[in-house]
Amino acid sequence: MTVTLSPLHIDCDFDSGNIQVLDASNPAQVHLNIRPDTHSGHFQWFHFKVSGLTPGQVHRFSLDNAHQSAYKNAWSGYNAVASYDQQSWFRVPSQFDGQALSFEVQAEQEQIWFAYFEPYPRARHNQLIERARGIPGVELLASGRSVQGRDIPLLRAGTGEANKRKLWIIAQQHPGEHMAEWFMEGVIDRLEANDASIQQLLAKADLYLIPNMNPDGAFLGHLRTNFKGKDLNRAWQDASVEHSPEVFFAQSQMKLYGVDAFVDAHGDEEIPHVFTAACEGNPGYTPRIAKLEEQFRSTLCSLSADFQTKYGYTRDEPGQANMTLACNAVGQTYDCLSLTLEMPFKDHNDAPEPVAEWSGARSKKLAGAVLETLLKMVDDLR
Repeated sequence: MTVTLSPLHIDCDFDSGNIQVLDASNPAQVHLNIRPDTHSGHFQWFHFKVSGLTPGQVHRFSLDNAHQSAYKNAWSGYNAVASYDQQSWFRVPSQFDGQALSFEVQAEQEQIWFAYFEPYPRARHNQLIERARGIPGVELLASGRSVQGRDIPLLRAGTGEANKRKLWIIAQQHPGEHMAEWFMEGVIDRLEANDASIQQLLAKADLYLIPNMNPDGAFLGHLRTNFKGKDLNRAWQDASVEHSPEVFFAQSQMKLYGVDAFVDAHGDEEIPHVFTAACEGNPGYTPRIAKLEEQFRSTLCSLSADFQTKYGYTRDEPGQANMTLACNAVGQTYDCLSLTLEMPFKDHNDAPEPVAEWSGARSKKLAGAVLETLLKMVDDLR
């Protein structure tokens, strides 16, 4: 018996939505494009809803411009994420033929969402900030504004005493890297639990937290840039109120309070591992900083099976660091431990998880291990 499939409705007019419909006339084979960032040619992030699926039937989707994306090599070994309820996300087998990324689903319900990674919605962000503000000892210290006027909250956990270490964690400078704010939710979860490790850490240090550095880009479904088309993690030498107020705000707050350690949470499209990048190419790099970096990595390895040191970026040669990056700029300015923490869009090959691969839940769990690492290092930071 031949089954006639119903027409599909494809929608991305929502928080972090991104897709362009090329041809949906055949519900069994839909052709799509990913929309570039506003005022930028970068694209990779996608997020869309499909309604009108026929339960029991196979629907196939093709992202035809995948080969033109910012990181075309990242599609190899990558599987898209999907959800029927926007709560439980799972991977769907995906294929990249050098041109298009394709994936299919045998529909269980009449509607489904697909995305590049498990999205972190703005509504959840707002709830996270309110939840954090309700934790004893956590305050909304300041609030910046994005290009489009969205809030950029800076939270502080601790007393603000002058003798305490200042530990900064920021996330989602690159808006398509949603695992970064899932990581920040893990930080807030540990603060809320207020376990013995958190109490010990906050006795010696204050945490300065910016859960989402790029709210405009995240809302608009960008991969890499803010509304002005600026890559915020390439703006730490020339931040301006006009083009990169998000970085300008963070830098102004750092000047007010100081920095003793800095972690910038990101996601990497290509490398299927969790790793850090550091400041070995900075002109002010010293054996003391090198020792702190090694201590952080070895300690985190001992605390988390999801962290490793074999795979990552090529190390910079001495004096050859890109000083526009947050990690390098902050490390140089404050002579402190300063790291970029990268999580994968794919699975973590050293500890694979077959249903969700790398996920929001795993990002949250990693945050706890990072806080434990900082606790073990807090006395050595200065």
